[in-house]
Amino acid sequence: MSTTRVHYAGIATRALALAVDVAIVQVIVFTCAAVIGLVGSLVGDLHLDTLGRVLAAVAWALAVATYFVTFWSTVGQTPAMRMMDIRVVAADGTPPSLGRSIVRLVGLGLAIIPFFAGFLPVLVDDRRRGIHDMLAATVVEHEGSPGGPFLSAPAP
Repeated sequence: MSTTRVHYAGIATRALALAVDVAIVQVIVFTCAAVIGLVGSLVGDLHLDTLGRVLAAVAWALAVATYFVTFWSTVGQTPAMRMMDIRVVAADGTPPSLGRSIVRLVGLGLAIIPFFAGFLPVLVDDRRRGIHDMLAATVVEHEGSPGGPFLSAPAP
């Protein structure tokens, strides 16, 4: 049986895409916060108490989650992933489902928390998957890859 090697995205490409995506979503969040702050200052004195700060943090988390989950589950790539010509796919070669994208996002948080140690498997895994990819059963491949089911190199 002949198999084709799929060109999976490496750690540098994925790291750059993640950094650009984080910058994009932060600009969006900060712009919205600035507009809300401006409107609030026009209406009256705006001071956030503890509840307001918690709500702001929840709004930030929801914005980040919505950004990644929406792009992954609809087109399989975020704007930065498109810039880097990479995409995330499920085992059948299609963009991950909404549920799979949520699992991937939670896994991404778990991969980042211990000093990005959850990305170390990308260096040794045959499909260059991080912890978040393993949890969600996804891979990140270059856009020009043939797609379809996960393929691996032929056995020696």
